[in-house]
Amino acid sequence: MNNQIIKFKVRKERVGPILGRHPWIFSGAIIKIPDGIVSGTPVHITDEKGIFLASGYFNSYSQIAVRVWGYDEKEEINKKFFVQRIRAAKETRIDYLESSGTDSYRLINGENDLLPGLVVDRYADYLVVQFHTQGMELYKEMIVEALEEIMRPKGIYEKSEASYRKKEGLEKQNSVLKGKIPEEIVIKENGLKFAVNVKKGQKTGFFLDQRDKRQALQKYVKDKNVLNCFSYTGGFSVYALAAGALSVTSVDSSEAAMELAKKNVEINDLDPSRCSFICADVKKYLENLPVGKFDVIILDPPAFIKDRHKKKEGIYGYKNLNDMALKILPQNGILATCSCSAHLSVEEFRYLLSEAGGKTKKTMQILEAYTHGIDHPALVPFTEGEYLKCFIVKIL
Repeated sequence: MNNQIIKFKVRKERVGPILGRHPWIFSGAIIKIPDGIVSGTPVHITDEKGIFLASGYFNSYSQIAVRVWGYDEKEEINKKFFVQRIRAAKETRIDYLESSGTDSYRLINGENDLLPGLVVDRYADYLVVQFHTQGMELYKEMIVEALEEIMRPKGIYEKSEASYRKKEGLEKQNSVLKGKIPEEIVIKENGLKFAVNVKKGQKTGFFLDQRDKRQALQKYVKDKNVLNCFSYTGGFSVYALAAGALSVTSVDSSEAAMELAKKNVEINDLDPSRCSFICADVKKYLENLPVGKFDVIILDPPAFIKDRHKKKEGIYGYKNLNDMALKILPQNGILATCSCSAHLSVEEFRYLLSEAGGKTKKTMQILEAYTHGIDHPALVPFTEGEYLKCFIVKIL
């Protein structure tokens, strides 16, 4: 790796966000970008007087020109650099999250762990990695070596499938990088077990970002009839059963996910007679349900807003979905409703939920509100990285 550092000068009127530690620098902020720079090239950002501000890697000639990964002028980009970053991220997870009952979490959360373009999820003794940018792809070998040194995994699997790889001119990558990866990995989360298929499952195999929401819901489900919509492999369902739910109905359009959900009930020694697994379109299933059939409804749909141009359509989708759930819930019923659309703010989500309440003549009270868990930390100025929001509400 060529460690020659190229310096970019930033216009004085555009220095503010950098001083505020925002991790993206846009091309319009840079006075001149030399021709022929390869994505991933280390760069130093300075003000117009040449005073050092930040370090990062060159990302693109358009939009995000530099992704920032540090503020030490003397820091060299080598294996030691990645070892230090990964070790710091690991320590946060160990200090505040990992326990005898939890062995899986997001280890590296991109920009938020000062490694922009890189995501690493730990599943027990295995790691799943995602390289989202050309720049981070350039350091793949070094990063894998650093992960081996720090985490000592039995296997590392690359699952770089995100749509933005296409925008970066990168092909999808699904392959074993080190060791061996079993077809299913059994993980522990808050004392419960889950079988995860990292090769064929959604995202990296399991929605680790809902861990705290799944646990929070447990206090509302004892002796209740629970409906888990977009249940995937039954995360919320298993938690509800373990907390004493009278019955849990899981609905998802994926037959493979339904089979794994059944397995997750079995490996936790939970009563299968209290479970129903329905492979169906959630919206069609909700249409004909009578009022009061369920006491608790969980809505954890995929992102309805894939890009900002589809925002109006996506908002309508969320509102319609919540309309249907609210019609079913009785007085004192509980709705746990989520959105993972980055283009929908917490305020906008709350407003559309308010509109749904008005339409269905249901008064709602927010009991709890959540965003990201500890293993999905967020840099304070990096609002662009926010995506997950969840409200747990009671029907008055």
